[in-house]
Order: sequence, then C-alpha cells, then structure tokens
Amino acid sequence: MAAPKKAVVGPLVGAVVQGTNSTRFLIFSSKTAELLSHHRVELTQEFPKEGWVEQDPKEILQSVYECIERTCEKLDELDIDISNIKAVGVSNQRETTVIWDKLTGEPLYNAVVWLDLRTQATVEDLSKKIPGNNNFVKSKTGLPLSTYFSAVKLRWLLDNVRNVQRAVEEGRALFGTIDSWLIWSLTGGVNGGVHCTDVTNASRTMLFNIHSLEWDKELCDFFEIPMGILPNVFSSSEIYGIIQAGALEGVPISGCLGDQCAALVGQMCLQEGQAKNTYGTGCFLLCNTGRKCVFSDHGLLTTVAYKLGREKPVYYALEGSVAIAGAVIRWLRDNLGIIETSRDIEKLAKEVGTSYGCYFVPAFSGLYAPYWEPSARGILCGLTQFTNKCHIAFAALEAVCFQTREILEAMNHDCGIPLRHLQVDGGMTNNNVLMQLQADILHIPVIKPFIPETTALGAAMAAGAAEGVNVWSLEPQALSVLRVKRFEPQIQATESEIRYATWKKAVMKSMGWVTSQSPESSDYSIFSSLPLGFFIVSSMLILIGARYISGIP
Repeated sequence: MAAPKKAVVGPLVGAVVQGTNSTRFLIFSSKTAELLSHHRVELTQEFPKEGWVEQDPKEILQSVYECIERTCEKLDELDIDISNIKAVGVSNQRETTVIWDKLTGEPLYNAVVWLDLRTQATVEDLSKKIPGNNNFVKSKTGLPLSTYFSAVKLRWLLDNVRNVQRAVEEGRALFGTIDSWLIWSLTGGVNGGVHCTDVTNASRTMLFNIHSLEWDKELCDFFEIPMGILPNVFSSSEIYGIIQAGALEGVPISGCLGDQCAALVGQMCLQEGQAKNTYGTGCFLLCNTGRKCVFSDHGLLTTVAYKLGREKPVYYALEGSVAIAGAVIRWLRDNLGIIETSRDIEKLAKEVGTSYGCYFVPAFSGLYAPYWEPSARGILCGLTQFTNKCHIAFAALEAVCFQTREILEAMNHDCGIPLRHLQVDGGMTNNNVLMQLQADILHIPVIKPFIPETTALGAAMAAGAAEGVNVWSLEPQALSVLRVKRFEPQIQATESEIRYATWKKAVMKSMGWVTSQSPESSDYSIFSSLPLGFFIVSSMLILIGARYISGIP
C-alpha cells in the first residue's frame, strides 16, 4: 500500500530565534504567516564572578541543531513535507560577543553576554580618551560608550585571554555576535563557513559606522581591534550561504536581524513613526525613524532598524533599552524561590491587585535608558509588616511597566509626536496582568498580536523575501494583518501619575550604590544578583519577618 501523501501547504520559511534564555526554531507559511510548528530549548547562563555573564557557544549551537531537528520531526508528524521549507532566517540576542578559531571551529572563550558588566573599568578608561567637544564614537555609531556593546567586550578578551591573543597573532581568530557564529557554523564551519553579519547586528558592536554602513577604521583604532577578525557585513535579507548538515541540508540562510529589529519587522512597523516594545530578558522599545538618523537628547540609542535587500535602502530606529524585564521574574524564581515557575507571577499578582506601596527597582545591571547609570543597584522599598510575596510579585511587574514608561516618554520627546498606542510582543505579553498594568501606567492602549512570536516572524519575512528565494512579499498590500488584543487603561490618569512619581523617587534612591571606593568595585566591575538577593532577603527578614515573605498569615 502506497504511503499517504504529505500535505501541500505552499512555501514555508524557518526562523532561528537565539535568545539569552532559550533557543527556538519556528516554521511559518509564507502566504498566511501562520505558525505551523516550533521547538524550544532552554539555555544555561554562567556567572563566574560578580557582574560577569557568560554562555557556552557550543551549547548555543547544539541547541539550534536540536530545535531544527525536533521541529522537522513535528512537521513530519503533521504530514507536512520539510522540502517545502525554502529558506531560514536568523534572529539573535545582540551585542553578545563570541571569538573562535577558524581552523578548529572551537570557541576561544565563552560568549560574553550583553548583560555582562566586567568591562566597566575599560569603559571608564576609554571615556577619558574621547574629546569632550567631539564624541566621534556616538556620532558614528549612535551609541553611548557602555559595557552593553560588543567592542568593549572584545577589547577585554584581547587584553585578558591568552588563547585569544595567540589566535589573533597567528591569524586564526574570528569575531562575531551570535548570528555570525551560527551562520558560520551552519554553512560549513571550518569547511568554508561564511563569516558574516548583517547591518543591524553590526550596528550594535560600536565598531560600525551607521552612516557609511561599513566597519570604521577610526573606531577600530580607538578600541584597538584588528579589522581582519571582523565579519563581512551584508543586508538583512539576502542569501548568505547554504546549510551544510542536518534535516535542512541544502536550504539557504537568507535573513538575519538582531532580535529587536526582527520584532520591529514582524510587527509590520515598516513605516516612519511606528513603534513596538518587546518584553523578553530585557525590554526594548524601538521606533522606526525612516531613512534618517535621529539622535536622542533623552538617553535613547540611534541604531539601524533593517535593510531588507542588498539594493534596498537602510532604515533607522530610536531605541530605549531596559536591562531587566523578564529577568526579574527568573530572579524571583531562581534566587528567592518566591515562585516555582515563571507563570506563577501572574497568579500571585492577581491575588492582591496592588503592590501596597511596595516599589521594586531591578537595577541588577545598573540602569540603561534613559539614565545609563552603572552605579545603580536593585532596591525594594516601601515595605511594611503587611507586605508579602504577592505584593512583591505585583511590584516586579509594575517595575517592567514603569521602566517602559520612562523610555516611552523619552521617545515622545525625541520624536515630537506622542505615541497613541503601544504595540507589544515577546514572551511576557502572555501575562494579562502585566499588559493591563502597562496600559494603566502609560494611559494609552496596549496592542498585542495573537501571534506573540513576532521576532521569529520578522526573521522569516526577511528570509522569505530575499532575492533568489522570493516566497514572501513585503509589499504593504501583501502583508498579512495580525489579529490583535487591545488592553485599554482602566485607572484614572491622576492615579497613574502618582504611582509613576513614587517610582521615580525609588529610582533616584537606587543610584550611586557602587563607587570607585566600594570594596566590590575594586574587585569586579559591578554586581550580579546574588549579593542583591542577600541584601533584599536580609532587609525583608528584618522588616517583615520570614513568615510574611512566604505568604503565611
């Protein structure tokens, strides 16, 4: 008896979404944008010293292969032929820095994650070398000098890791952000792998001129980075190479975008003035500023949004970056044990519906936009004997919303036209309490697509639209309209203002905790969550007692 025919579903496009906490692979229909199958693998993070955050590049690569294989198996179970997959796009955590040996394919050190703060001293030293009347770094890159970006992480590796130094001297070293490492490995690695990145990821290194769209010699000289280790820079939508092994052997990789830029594309924010906010490990609000660079007077970054084709124009964005969003939920789970799973946070917050005057500033990695204040530490304040874990859970969600309001206000000032609503995406948007809180605190509607995986969708769109693939049209009339859910403000504007003003007081109190005289800053660049956890738990034990923290009446 003949085997049943596989279902014909038209051209499909895959998307690798490599994030800080997990890797995912998703398959979309290029005609309807329907998500057909996916698989997710959670990743480990290493914290070898205070403020240091690392990941194993080989674990990341293996997770990509595993996600691809398992997703293809699920498609087979659905009787969908994987030969329908015509292209793959890559989206990735940005700034995270990898350096590897091109002859062996082995990483020369762990990936230094975007949240890592070991380079604070490097940043301070470099800041002294920039003329006060000519900040050429910011004018060329759109970025402030910060531990956040790849150049200073790479500088640290070159200064401190002998394996890296030796490989550079011998011409064996290759540098890249996670996209470069994945594309090089998937397209053959030591056997002809393509060493490349796209303009969005390159623009986050602090070595890339966002006006000329090239690696900048003056910047490389300033950071003392040898240009020979840098990847070739391409657009966000073109064929980079062919997958050489596994279930998708022979399929082109033809889309590449940093995760926040992929979400901007996936949310269909392809017109000037459109904006989205992604709630992941951090929180990232991007506003499309069209073909012009808009420089911020309010602590936002100027970055490349996308370039959807070799001959297509480049589009820019203003970005507000919050270091800790979903990471605060993971911290409550892993460090304090207040919740067992990330989903529990919504249940706890819903039980009380208020923080009861408790405010949480999760400045575990200092404060990003609009402050750029590395001396800040996390604080929990406004505690009373009535405070319990439900109020702390609610305060953690409120903190994400307050931080979003801060960057939204900065963006409104820079753009001159206040946003009338906020489009949102990311894993945290499944939390309805959080989304309603966000609408209340912003006092504008929050609009969430029913497909939360807009980062993956954006990578798939770029891959499917690439010349030589041409299975996904990016013409406005051809784009699928995303079904959405709206959250309208449900509190008075005066209440929102009072809560926000109190939050701002808490933020001011979080600053200045780390100084050049503090013991830990002499040992390490800044802090991680462990001593903060000790500080908070100790404070709560003293103030409200262990039985209140655990929620026992």
